[in-house]
Amino acid sequence: MAELPHHRLDGPQDAPPLILGPSLGTSLDVWEPQLAALTRTHRVLRWDLPGHGGSAAGLVPAEAAVDDLARLVLGLADKQGWDTFAYAGISIGGAIGLTLAAGHPERLTRLAVVCSSAHFGGPDTWQERAAQVREDGTEAMAAGRPGTWFAPEFAATPRGQALIKDLLDTDPAGYAACCEALASYDIRDRLAGITVPTLVVAGREDPATPPAHAREIADGIPGASLTEVAGAYHLAGVDRPGPVTAALAAHFATAADADARPEEAPADDAGRRAAGMAVRRAVLGDLHVDRAEAKKTRFTARFQDFITRYAWGEIWTGGTLDRRTRSCITLTALIAHGHHSEFAMHVRAAVRNGLTPEEIGEVLLQSGVYCGVPAANTAFGIAQEVLAELE
Repeated sequence: MAELPHHRLDGPQDAPPLILGPSLGTSLDVWEPQLAALTRTHRVLRWDLPGHGGSAAGLVPAEAAVDDLARLVLGLADKQGWDTFAYAGISIGGAIGLTLAAGHPERLTRLAVVCSSAHFGGPDTWQERAAQVREDGTEAMAAGRPGTWFAPEFAATPRGQALIKDLLDTDPAGYAACCEALASYDIRDRLAGITVPTLVVAGREDPATPPAHAREIADGIPGASLTEVAGAYHLAGVDRPGPVTAALAAHFATAADADARPEEAPADDAGRRAAGMAVRRAVLGDLHVDRAEAKKTRFTARFQDFITRYAWGEIWTGGTLDRRTRSCITLTALIAHGHHSEFAMHVRAAVRNGLTPEEIGEVLLQSGVYCGVPAANTAFGIAQEVLAELE
């Protein structure tokens, strides 16, 4: 077998597989903010680009193409015995995901493309960068990362410093090979043929792949969804981990639930209870559920069991609607009936399910028409407080 990239596995061994691809100049550690959430439902494989992290620079030829990088991913999946897998990638990692979806759709179950593009610009810019790095090393790129990868002030944080160190430690030959792969990359004319369920994530402040690049991908792929993250730069998952993690977890949880659940809901109470508790934790968070379980008494135990089995184990586990849609419905119902404490809880849940503040605002605005302006006014006040806390 050909040499494979350095990689790391996390999460339950029997969970559905998910491969995470990094961005140019970073290592597999760029996915650390999302790891805890994604390993709840998946066996996660993170890997390093050629010359990055622990990977050898010579994994691909000097004049590599993105197809060469995609073949490395297929090699990693084959080594694990994975006939199919979900995939998420940042920037060049997203380009690799689009290439896999276009060329090997039978291998992918689900795709997420984060701060990426169907075409990163003309070849001259990338070839010039490759030549510069070969001559001067990756130090030549380091000064421009604050303000591109993340907000300038983030560079002084431990995570920001670690990311810059990853760049400085990258082998110039491997970095240059990836630049040359991007120089020849253009998948715009193949987007319409991609059939894999796809999520596209954009950072509103991203100067490297602005939101227009994400919209082009989402508009080109039939049925793709788009999440734009306010205040996020190119490494949106590091810069604004909360909303990015929520969007990814919701997108991939749909597939994980389908893999883990038979076509019909569990027939017995024990099965419904187990399925309900898993979804309840995924939507509301471990902290909330642990707090509710700790407060459970003999008097409330049957009610808590009823909620877990029925609301979460039958309704929320249904496969017809995704969790984002269920969050929209739940918020509207809670506004209509004035259940304010439950509404605040489900604003948090909506963010975990991948809704942006803008999308939550749209739900509240429409509720103003159908549930009444005073009810929506109260809801806006509560939601604003919750979203400020989450920020």
